[in-house]
Amino acid sequence: MAMWRHELRLLLRSRMASIALVLLAVLSAAAVAAGMTEMARQRAAIDAISTAQAGDVAAIARYVDREKDAGSAAYYTFHPTWDAPAPLAFAAIGMRDVAPYLLRVRTLGLEAQIYDGDTFNPELALPGRFDFAFVLVFLAPLLVIALFHDLKSGEREAGRARMLGALPGAGRLWLRRGLLRFALLLAALAVPFMIGALLSGGETWAMLLVVAVAGAYLLFWIGLAGLVSRLGHGSTANAATLAGLWLVLVLVVPTLANVVIDRAIPVDEGARIALAQRENVHHAWEIPREDTMRRFYARHPEWADSPPLPEGFHYKWYFAFHQNGDDSVADRVKAYRERLERRANAADALGWLLPSVGVQALLTRLAHTDLAAQLAYQDRIRAFHRRLRDFYYDYIFRDRPFGKADFAKAPGY
Repeated sequence: MAMWRHELRLLLRSRMASIALVLLAVLSAAAVAAGMTEMARQRAAIDAISTAQAGDVAAIARYVDREKDAGSAAYYTFHPTWDAPAPLAFAAIGMRDVAPYLLRVRTLGLEAQIYDGDTFNPELALPGRFDFAFVLVFLAPLLVIALFHDLKSGEREAGRARMLGALPGAGRLWLRRGLLRFALLLAALAVPFMIGALLSGGETWAMLLVVAVAGAYLLFWIGLAGLVSRLGHGSTANAATLAGLWLVLVLVVPTLANVVIDRAIPVDEGARIALAQRENVHHAWEIPREDTMRRFYARHPEWADSPPLPEGFHYKWYFAFHQNGDDSVADRVKAYRERLERRANAADALGWLLPSVGVQALLTRLAHTDLAAQLAYQDRIRAFHRRLRDFYYDYIFRDRPFGKADFAKAPGY
């Protein structure tokens, strides 16, 4: 223990080492605090929606109760859906920064409602928000370089390398110094994260896995620094070489790989699906109503025994052509999703070659902020929308009156 304390005192005497450790701890704490603040804001927005929803429904119910029209109830009522953040979402905000986590839907065509917000630029979103994952993947390697680029070359330049090499247990000396620096770097990262995770209610196994991933990522950069040191160059050359490797492995290659993946697996914007759905919906105003209903009943025979359309406007025709609009883009939605998943799988495969990509992907998966989590939220929205349709269609296509008391019977998310 005396040797460890001595090495710690030597390390902390170095202004560069002290600044690097304090800076990493401050950055990690700031990232955790920023992530927790963002998740608190998102939770507050989700909590507030129920109060606003109650007021909206009460106002619509008073209006609908005059004529007992189920179509008006279905048309005017918005129903909130939300994707509550997981306990570790603060550490890797991921797609929660660019994709909706709160969406109010109506019983009208769903695809346009889902993809209206799909207008973000993936390339601009690539670096991500300032969170723990950003500090770990992008900034921590620079501080590893600051502490390890001159671990041996600094002693050689100071003229102490031969003397240290002649001491008994010289190999243990370098191992002890390396382990001490590694432990302090990991502590600077892990302590703020663990505090945030405990306050957020994270599961123990997930927290420990994140710390293990952080440790493995630091060890990768420490190993890289060791390989560069074996070339025998001076400290300045080591630092420049490692900085160049950081630039290539963390920024240049992942960005180029992302461009290659995007071009190899082209994906239309979701907004184009929304546009196509709307065009099909609007086209229904220009064709005979019977054609619309025939097409709707062919896809949804459970409503085919509905009474014929009256002469004037009827909401069942209106909702039928909205559903036809969704059905018309079903294949495009499926293809869009499959291509997004292929892109994600390609990025995951790249993570086996590029630690920076792999660590970021693993953290977003543990935080439930990756593409799979966003697609799962969309699946929950679609399942909820089907329940809404079945509920309202039972009134609309059966010509049943819909009063104020019926609003309470509507499915909840």
